[in-house]
Amino acid sequence: MKRVAAIDCGTNSIRLLVADLDPATGELKDLDRRMTIVRLGQGVDRTGRLAPEALERTFAACREYAGIIRELGAEKLRFVATSASRDAENRDDFVRGVVEILGVEPEVITGDQEAEFSFTGATKELTGRTDLATPYLVVDIGGGSTEFVLGSDTVRAARSVDIGCVRMTERHLVRDGKIIADPPGEEQIAAIKADIARALDQAAETVPLSEARTLVGLAGSVTTVAAIALDLSEYDSAAIHHSRIPLTQVREITHRLLTTTHEERAKIPAIHPGRVDVIAAGALVLLSIMERIGAEEVVVSEHDILDGIAWSCA
Repeated sequence: MKRVAAIDCGTNSIRLLVADLDPATGELKDLDRRMTIVRLGQGVDRTGRLAPEALERTFAACREYAGIIRELGAEKLRFVATSASRDAENRDDFVRGVVEILGVEPEVITGDQEAEFSFTGATKELTGRTDLATPYLVVDIGGGSTEFVLGSDTVRAARSVDIGCVRMTERHLVRDGKIIADPPGEEQIAAIKADIARALDQAAETVPLSEARTLVGLAGSVTTVAAIALDLSEYDSAAIHHSRIPLTQVREITHRLLTTTHEERAKIPAIHPGRVDVIAAGALVLLSIMERIGAEEVVVSEHDILDGIAWSCA
């Protein structure tokens, strides 16, 4: 077994996994897995820069994670940064801060690399299952971007497009840092749907979406929708992992989220406080994908890009 640490720093959250890996058997044993909402991508779509307060929130989480990594004695650490830091003009400020705290340089990976890691993390456990047809379409709905990866044992095609729960919320539902419609009106919803439709057209140029036989959904928007569908009194990753949520439920939940206020959504126990303002847009991305490819259900995976990063260390 090899003990490794992986950090995935996205637009909305930063996550840590410390795990023991056995490359011979494909076994991954969690020692510590956690997530912190830092909203690194705050305002990036509008300004092109990482906000000072967003950087400080991210660095505070990095300091916490550094202590955990030292305590558990990971042999290797890999830090991967995704959409927000890839887009920002002042990404050098971000890189310097991470190096000072963790001693490694964050790898600002491409969308295609992000997709490869997501596919590995999501599908490694599905090998040999007879109840799930291949090829899989792995969809990772992040804060700033969404990755589409089609494959069976290996990746056949992948594409990253600029739709995500934070980007869609900030682009269409926020002005000057304030929510302009709560709940969003028909005009705002139509604008989000149009953005998503254009992005799906872009994804389809590279990834043959119609060939998918099993849709595997990753990341916070998908797992939160699953938690609501399962009517969990609190977030339970074990219950959510590999749950199968039908299209009818995803449609009902998306409608509910789009027609309730921030205060009403905050009372839903399965929604993390840091996702209350962006979950409606994230759910709409998921629903749009399912309707586009004709998926009757989504298989929800708690194992995703973070697990793929960990496996790359081995």
